[in-house]
Amino acid sequence: MKRGIIFKIPNEYGKILGELLKPFNTETFNWYIGGEESYFIQNDTLGEVMFHEEIYGMDGSVLKELLENNEYYIIFANFKAFPQEKDVIDVQTYEEFLNSDCQLVLLVVDCEYATVYCKDQGMLEALCHNAISNGYDDVQYITNENDFRTRLSVW
Repeated sequence: MKRGIIFKIPNEYGKILGELLKPFNTETFNWYIGGEESYFIQNDTLGEVMFHEEIYGMDGSVLKELLENNEYYIIFANFKAFPQEKDVIDVQTYEEFLNSDCQLVLLVVDCEYATVYCKDQGMLEALCHNAISNGYDDVQYITNENDFRTRLSVW
């Protein structure tokens, strides 16, 4: 079974997460944001921190606006999508993800290593095709056989 995808994004600033999540209806979910390490770009340099702390329940339309209409540099990121009527929590393992209402997990480590877990197999296919069409490197499916991640966290 396909659990997700893993790939390398460009190690540069831009609107990369907005592009990466384009097929996903970001605005129809509430989001857990880990408050890891991401910065807005101001005058071609790192500016203000994007997320000052953990956020439980960021409105998806706010997140979509933030990711698609600003330039930023992602060092570490931890995003998890929940249906709007459900409680937002920080799922820590793949089993917790499967047994929760969380629909998508997006993790970025060291500026360029992106991992996406998605319960909807059709959406997972769309996200994979989008990653390939955006020219991301080393796009691969994560399956039951090759998933060695023990935690759904960037730390």
